[in-house]
Amino acid sequence: MTDTQLDLVRESRFRESAFAVRAGRTGSLAWQALKKPTTAGGFIIILLLIGMAVFAPLLTEANTPDAYQMPRNFNLIDAPPGTAGHLLGTTSDGGDVLYGVIWGARQSVRLSITVVVVAVLIGVIVGSLAAVIGGKVDELLMRVVDVFMSVPELIFPLAIAAVLGPSFSNIIIALAAVLWAKYARIIRAEILRVRQSSYVEAASAIGDSKFRIYRRDILPNSITPITVQATLEMGHVVLLGATLSFIGLAEAGLAEWGVLVSEGQRGIAAGRWWAATFPGLMIFLWALAFNLVGDGLRDALDPRTED
Repeated sequence: MTDTQLDLVRESRFRESAFAVRAGRTGSLAWQALKKPTTAGGFIIILLLIGMAVFAPLLTEANTPDAYQMPRNFNLIDAPPGTAGHLLGTTSDGGDVLYGVIWGARQSVRLSITVVVVAVLIGVIVGSLAAVIGGKVDELLMRVVDVFMSVPELIFPLAIAAVLGPSFSNIIIALAAVLWAKYARIIRAEILRVRQSSYVEAASAIGDSKFRIYRRDILPNSITPITVQATLEMGHVVLLGATLSFIGLAEAGLAEWGVLVSEGQRGIAAGRWWAATFPGLMIFLWALAFNLVGDGLRDALDPRTED
């Protein structure tokens, strides 16, 4: 093959790359996503909530040995919002609602990032091995994936808690262990699709190694659905974590949104709405924001989407 032919092959591979095509049409994937008002709004909400989590020590006075445990004032039970020193009121056991909301944001960031990153890493490794090796390895790994996908997302954490005891860390472990399977199936399907593309065949024709083809051509062009799914999962994970905390799988008194909703829901019927409402609003905003950003990323990253 002459140098001219090699150049043509490489150019063809570049032009057919999904990322290259999209970059040429839009100039910037991030800007393409943020051009949608809903996506920009979701992004702003995420920045505000993450900022609250990062600066939690500056926004509150952590006067307990464990900053994630809400300080209690047993002389001020069920104080309404606006009470001096307690802007959002207190819970039925004297916990400061504002403190729980702010440090709960940090818990949610920790939960979302840890669970999604671990699940994506495991899923990409398993799905890539299944697609690249194929044969009996593919069959075995996909049967394992089927087993994990058949387990309801709330059942596995319950089993973990039964063995290891209620703990927020155990919630993280259990969710990561059950959510990786969907990423494995997604990346396997995408790799099998991309592997049939002409630019992959061109890379093989010019003598690139299988690992190089996987690293430079197959994986980058298979990652779009994973990126979108991971973004959407950030909100979903917080909902799952809050649900598990609500039913008692996190430590009592923890500054976490689900725990606060669980502790506050008993007072709603008596008109003490604030202890459950404010953390519930945070859960709603977190999930909504990531869903809005996930939709925007899907439209921007998908080369089939028309402007």
